[in-house]
Amino acid sequence: MHMADALLSPSVAGIMYVCSGVVGAYCIKKIQTQDDPKKIAMMGIMGAFVFATQMINFSIPATGSSGHLSGGVLLMAILGPYAAFLTMISVLFIQSLLFADGGLLALGANIWNMGFYGCFIGALIWKAIIARGISRGKIILASILASVITLQFGAFSVVLETLASSITSLPFTAFLAAMQPIHLAIGFVDGLITAMVLCFIYEMRANILWGVEDSTPNRQKFAFSKLFALLAIITFVIAGLLSLIASGLPDGLEWSLERVAGSSELKAEGNIYESALALQESIALLPDYGFLGSESILGTSFSGIVGSLVVLFLCVLGCYFFRIFKNKRYG
Repeated sequence: MHMADALLSPSVAGIMYVCSGVVGAYCIKKIQTQDDPKKIAMMGIMGAFVFATQMINFSIPATGSSGHLSGGVLLMAILGPYAAFLTMISVLFIQSLLFADGGLLALGANIWNMGFYGCFIGALIWKAIIARGISRGKIILASILASVITLQFGAFSVVLETLASSITSLPFTAFLAAMQPIHLAIGFVDGLITAMVLCFIYEMRANILWGVEDSTPNRQKFAFSKLFALLAIITFVIAGLLSLIASGLPDGLEWSLERVAGSSELKAEGNIYESALALQESIALLPDYGFLGSESILGTSFSGIVGSLVVLFLCVLGCYFFRIFKNKRYG
């Protein structure tokens, strides 16, 4: 559900940058009070995991559309909402700059639509369901419910942002009628994937999950270092190999645009759009997750592995930078 620049006016794009920036700044302030190397390590590896899994579009039967893991709910359930939101920023930032996935002008909106709802609305749903204890059943319920609801919020925001921009001829009712049902289906599959990952972590080391106490019985089968190593192996297998089997069908947003506008390749005229595109093209070393001018599958695998590594290091180094900055400021 990565929006392109052509859907947004500069003013709406700017407002969404401000909204996402304010929330991001607040999250930085909140995580600066934490001093947990394990949390920082999990931000890195789970950010890499979400990046890798987002490369795998899964087909939605009988629709001609596809979707991918959103990631906000998954990250929230492991990291908590603040660290999860910052991790989503890292994922979307790298996708936009290094791979030209989502427009530069639209980055603030994409962070809001894909990160804010999953991390914060999802947190309310998660906490409400596990408030009196956690179990596999509760994890599955919370994962599916949070994924479906937050993706509906995200899809609705795309429609509202497009409407407020008034630079396309997309009719509100038709666009809404296309976006919400397809993202309902995508959200359900997203929830199932999220539930599988969280149930696996629950079985291996339950106290990694957000809101779960260290004293949870019989749920410490793996040492943290072993769990981290296993997640790293899974991440790079997904990034380097499973990314090759991604569905080629249009994702939910592209599918909706094709149904309503006849094409998902909308154009926007103006110097700011041309400048943003030129900047993105100059920075994106692996556009569309491949080697420039090549359709080799090696480009996809290379992109997955490199992108995952960059996200991992960005999350970890960013956390340590924020901690150092805080210590120098108040020390």
